[in-house]
Amino acid sequence: MSVSTTRRRSARKAKGDGHLRRAEILQAAERIFVADGYEGATIRRIAEEVGVSSTALYMHFPDKACILLEICQGVMQELLDRNSQIAERPLDAVNRTRMMLDAYMRWGFEHPNAYQLVFSGTHPFPQGADGTDATAELAAACYDKFSGVVREIAAEGRLRLGDGDSAAQALWAACHGVVALRLSRPNFPWQPEDELIQVTIEGLLSGITID
Repeated sequence: MSVSTTRRRSARKAKGDGHLRRAEILQAAERIFVADGYEGATIRRIAEEVGVSSTALYMHFPDKACILLEICQGVMQELLDRNSQIAERPLDAVNRTRMMLDAYMRWGFEHPNAYQLVFSGTHPFPQGADGTDATAELAAACYDKFSGVVREIAAEGRLRLGDGDSAAQALWAACHGVVALRLSRPNFPWQPEDELIQVTIEGLLSGITID
């Protein structure tokens, strides 16, 4: 039985702080977008999940596209901030790459709905009111921070094969694959997440970099 068919209507909630209610809406929308897809989600369904009227929800968001946009921009900004902080640390490039991959995988496991919505969805990133694809720009900036550090490894002559760009793509894609498969196949007898993260990252870096 699908998530959408087992969802119960929430009791209507009393008015609360605007920022708290807005956060509730975003969290509920994440779950519904993942379970039912963007087309299957409706403002009414999201409102019922939160326990407010559709009219009350419209006070926070004019439509579901704006909800999706805020979710996508929020998660990408968080990842960009993490990558920026790690990239700027005065550490060996391989260690910074390791830290970025670790942070990326842990974030995915900690935020499964947001991760699947942004990184495993079939819809394009929503555009802002000015027509710009701000979420895609954040995603590109996040990847650029990561690939820039991998290119430092290449510049130091520490790659066993490939160049900085192919190495960055392979590292990111491999880690993404583990996270995405772990989230989409929860009933598989997976090893503990800490072990999966360590084996994945250390195995990749051991095979692609030179000490």
